Amino acid sequence: MAESTKVQLKVRDNGSILVTGDVELVDAEGNLFETKPKFSLCRCGASKNKPFCDGSHKEIGFEDQIRAR
Repeated sequence: MAESTKVQLKVRDNGSILVTGDVELVDAEGNLFETKPKFSLCRCGASKNKPFCDGSHKEIGFEDQIRAR
């Protein structure tokens, strides 16, 4: 039996959510998005390639630094 690896979602300061690992990203209708082993999801809402990050957070000055409690 293959050992499963843990998927990691890393909330980046003032930016995207970095997803690393073997994960399926599915839309509201159950359709799969094409992904790579590492990709970024938009947090700012300004991406023109949603749900993926396209770097728009830099252009709009998005700021958010979430920390776990």
